[in-house]
Amino acid sequence: MSSADIKILFFGDLVGKPGRFAVRDYLAQNKKMRPDFVIANVENASHGFGLTEKNYNELLGYGINCMTSGNHIWDKKDIFNYIDSADKLIRPFNYPEGVPGAGSGIFEAGGVKIAVINILGQVFMNLINSPWQGAVEEIKRLKEITPIVIVDFHAEATAEKLCFARHCSELGVSAFFGTHTHVQTADETIINNMAYITDAGFCGAADGIIGMDYKTSSSRFTTGLPERHEVAAGASVITNAVEVEIKPDTGYAVKIRRVKPL
Repeated sequence: MSSADIKILFFGDLVGKPGRFAVRDYLAQNKKMRPDFVIANVENASHGFGLTEKNYNELLGYGINCMTSGNHIWDKKDIFNYIDSADKLIRPFNYPEGVPGAGSGIFEAGGVKIAVINILGQVFMNLINSPWQGAVEEIKRLKEITPIVIVDFHAEATAEKLCFARHCSELGVSAFFGTHTHVQTADETIINNMAYITDAGFCGAADGIIGMDYKTSSSRFTTGLPERHEVAAGASVITNAVEVEIKPDTGYAVKIRRVKPL
């Protein structure tokens, strides 16, 4: 095992083509500073909802090593045709037993094993199994394989993220990235040797409404009618990410930094 710190880059929710291309360009432009391991939340990567197999393969080609997701993972129906063979994609762990796909995975970077688990929150979200039960047991299992465990907690409520993060830090988790609300928070810190941020933000059109078109978003708010969201198509994009450095022998986080280039 390498003694050098492992550098992990986590991209907040990719929203449609602008989000995919923002990550593509960021990784291409920063090759000399490339991290050891790249994770991206991709539940909104295909026209804002879900992930097609075509876009999954596209993102692999950009150099993403692991893709996490959330409550929109099932929105593109071809997900059921490929998720069981997509070894770089994980869906939330706390779906009921028998749901396709895997909720966690063991990956490798430079001879170091890295565990990643995706978990859904319960507050203001769809009905789902408790994150406090089976997912916690899974974290303990992953810790027996590697000291480096990364959590993507896809949740709405800040208090739920903070509380579950504190609990994860006591279980020895290395980094905890909140996702789902698309607005990057300025509260990055290290809790009990675990890197933490309430929300990593999003990657996509900068002049939209959290990546979506302003007009359709405005119409939904002003009329109350269920108009379908469309991905914003502005020329300017934003790339929200979080970079952490972790000790490979202990799994302790030693540094966390927000990335927010326009």
